[in-house]
Amino acid sequence: MELTTLISIAIAAALAWAQAPEVANQRIVLLPSADGSPSAVVVQGRDGERLLDKAYASLEVLRSGDTQQIGLSESLVREYYADLLDAQPPRPQSFLLYFANGSDSRLTPESEQTLTGLHAYLQSRPAPEVTLIGHTDRTGSALLNDALSLKRALSVRELMRQKGMDVDNMLAIGRGSREPMSSAAQESLNRRVEIHVR
Repeated sequence: MELTTLISIAIAAALAWAQAPEVANQRIVLLPSADGSPSAVVVQGRDGERLLDKAYASLEVLRSGDTQQIGLSESLVREYYADLLDAQPPRPQSFLLYFANGSDSRLTPESEQTLTGLHAYLQSRPAPEVTLIGHTDRTGSALLNDALSLKRALSVRELMRQKGMDVDNMLAIGRGSREPMSSAAQESLNRRVEIHVR
């Protein structure tokens, strides 16, 4: 082949390469919240910020850093990303247990039932990460409430152990009366332990 033919082929290939559409480097898809609550993400690209605020809203980030909005339906996301969606860990779950007034160990009857359901739920989760957060109502001093809230968290951990749950890696903390759920009219809702399972 002649040198001029090789140069012509190289120039033609370079021109074709320069005109080829830019390939996406990343794709970002906003998945819906488990509870249906609104969520959003802001993506910063070379061409500015893009807000994704609807389930399955998506865009591609090109190699240049520019962003390009694309339309993906729920069915397409499930089709394209079935393996990734199936590999997701279970979503975090929270449980609330309530205590009788002034008690650090006596649960309400409804909370006893919740504790039983929690046991079944934990057995279905591979290697759950559990945090117990004790709370109090707003009566009493901060020092007393801090101690009582921790006692409640530790008490729930002990109740869980008695029901056959593995509690060795469960973190128990007390928050006192710092994070009330309810107003003074319903102080009983503040006497609780939140159990977060991830």
